[in-house]
Amino acid sequence: MKGIVLAGGSGTRLYPLTKVTSKQLLPVYDKPMIFYPISTLMLAGIRDILIISTPHDLPNFERLLGDGSSMGVHFSYKVQERPDGLAQAFVLGKEFIGDDSVCLVLGDNIFYGNHFGRMLREAVRNAEDNHRATVFGKYVNDPERFGIAEFDDNGKVISLEEKPSQPKSNYAVVGLYFYDNRVVEY
Repeated sequence: MKGIVLAGGSGTRLYPLTKVTSKQLLPVYDKPMIFYPISTLMLAGIRDILIISTPHDLPNFERLLGDGSSMGVHFSYKVQERPDGLAQAFVLGKEFIGDDSVCLVLGDNIFYGNHFGRMLREAVRNAEDNHRATVFGKYVNDPERFGIAEFDDNGKVISLEEKPSQPKSNYAVVGLYFYDNRVVEY
């Protein structure tokens, strides 16, 4: 399985700090924010990682992360000219993904929790062995503020909707997705 970290966006809610640097490069406790989603991929056993960012910010990620050998991973890099949705990450990463399954993680999220490592390994197995997608979510009281997953009667995600005025569930999509290789076809 391969991993993609989407590290774009302008971070306008963090101005003026993000006028000079990407929000994913800002420190959270003792390390740049992007180290946290990279750690999530590593916890899932993923060692081949593509970093996607803006033309302005990508050189900073390359300087910070290098080829990844100091972290025991391999980094590749790709420019996203302008924000065009999460699906564009798979278009930009098609060659990188090749015939592998893939995990997409947003570069400004921090994940934690009981049994999180086990849940990641299960998501990898579902993508690789069972050709199923796993979309991580979290129950929220104010779903109209988030991207929300809608479920069928069996608990299968059937749609995702961004900031709905009439939410179909209370489960917010948190920016961690596992897919088999068919994702590049859609």
